[in-house]
Amino acid sequence: MFMLFRVRFADVTQLLFLLFREQIIQNQSQRLVFYLSLMAEMDETINDIDCEDKSTSKKNGRTSLLDSGEDFEVLNEEDLEDDEPPPLEDAGGLNVQREDDKNACAQTDPSLVEEWLDVLGNDLLKKKILVPGKGRDSRPQKGQNVKINLKTTLKDGTLAMEKSDLSFTLGDGDVIQALDLTVQLMERGEKALVLTDSKYAYGSQGSFDPKVPPNAELSLEVELLEATDSPDLELLPPKEKIALADHKRERGNVHYQRGDYAFAVNSYSIAMQIADSSSKVDITTEEEKELVDVKVKCLNNMAAAQLKLDHYDAALKSCISALTHYPDNVKALFRMGKVLALQGKYTEAVQTLRKALKLEPSSKTIHAELSKLVKKHSEQRGAEQAMYKKMLGNPSSSGSSIQKHKPKSSWGLSWKWLFGATAVAIGGVALSVVIAARN
Repeated sequence: MFMLFRVRFADVTQLLFLLFREQIIQNQSQRLVFYLSLMAEMDETINDIDCEDKSTSKKNGRTSLLDSGEDFEVLNEEDLEDDEPPPLEDAGGLNVQREDDKNACAQTDPSLVEEWLDVLGNDLLKKKILVPGKGRDSRPQKGQNVKINLKTTLKDGTLAMEKSDLSFTLGDGDVIQALDLTVQLMERGEKALVLTDSKYAYGSQGSFDPKVPPNAELSLEVELLEATDSPDLELLPPKEKIALADHKRERGNVHYQRGDYAFAVNSYSIAMQIADSSSKVDITTEEEKELVDVKVKCLNNMAAAQLKLDHYDAALKSCISALTHYPDNVKALFRMGKVLALQGKYTEAVQTLRKALKLEPSSKTIHAELSKLVKKHSEQRGAEQAMYKKMLGNPSSSGSSIQKHKPKSSWGLSWKWLFGATAVAIGGVALSVVIAARN
C-alpha cells in the first residue's frame, strides 16, 4: 500500500514524524501498521548507523530527531486516543541502544573525550582531568588547607619545579593564581593538567625559585591529595600563630615586590586577622608583643601598597592604626606624611615629617621628602597669595597709593598741630601781659 524506500533510519523517523504532524495518516491503526512496516524494512539498514554521521551532524549545527530524543515508541492500546505518541525516554529498549551508540562514539571520537575546561573564559587558564577524583562533594572549599603533588614544566618541556606534599591555604594567595583557581575545581584524588599563561603564574618578572623566565607559559601537573579545615585560631598555640601570621606577611611582601599590590594588601589583611584573633590558650607578654610587632609591620607595608594603589584614605587609616600601637614608629610617621602631602594637607604633612626626622635625624629619605614638601608648601602659599590679590583687585597697587598719601597727610597734620599750639602759647603770653599791666 505504501512505497518503502531503503533510506537511513534517522531520515525515515523524521519523515514519519512529519507525516504524523501533518496528519497525512489520520487513523491510529494505520499509523501503527505503517510504523511496523518501516521497522521491518529497516532491519538491515540500522547497522549502517555509525558515529561519523552523528559527529558530522553536530559539526553542521544540526541535531537529528533520534539524537534529540524526539523519537517515538510503539503505542499500547491505552495510548491510542493520544494525538502525539510519548517521547523515546519512556521506551527503555531503544534508549539503551542509543546509549550504546553514544559510548561507541566516545571511544572513537576524540572530541567527545574529556574536554579542556577554560577556567576563566579567556583561553589563558585551562584545566584537563587526567585521573578522575572521588566526586564533587570532595572538592575543597576556599579557606581550607590543601595538600598537593605538583610538577611544573615550561612550554618547551623543561622541568622548573617538582614538589610532593605541598601545603597551602586555598584562596589566601599563598601560591600562584593558576593553582589557587584550579585546585578549587578539583576533586580529592584527582590528577589534572593545567596550562596557564604567565599572567596567572610568574608574570613579566619571572622567578628565581623556581627558575622561570619572564612571560613564561607553564604546564602544571597537579594531584589533589587532601583538603582539611583550617585550624581554630583561638586554640592555636601562640608560637604557631606568630609563625602563621608572619608567613602571610612574607607572602604579602612577595606580592608587593612583584607589583601585585592588591594581592599584597590581601595577604597583609589575613596576617593581621591572625595576629588580632583572640586566644583561649595561655600566652606570655613577650608572645603578645611579637604578635603586635607582626601587626604593625603589616600595617606599615599595607600603607605602602595602598599608596601605590592611590587609596589615600585607606593608607592614612593604616598609618594611624600603626601609630596607636607605637606612636614613635618612624615608618608610620613617614608614610603618614606622604599621604597627607598627597591629600594636599601640607602643613600637617610637614609637621609629621619633622617629627619623623627628629626621631631619625640621619635618614636621608626623610630629609629629601621634607625638603621637597617644604618647597611645594612654599609654592602653594605663593600661589594662594597671588590668587587672593587677584580676587581683591590688585591690592598691592592700592596699598602703595595709600602709603604715598599717608606720609603727606601725616606731615600736614603735624604742622597744623604745631601752628595751633604756637598760637595758643602766644595768646596765653599776651593775656598774661595784659593782666599784669592792669594790676
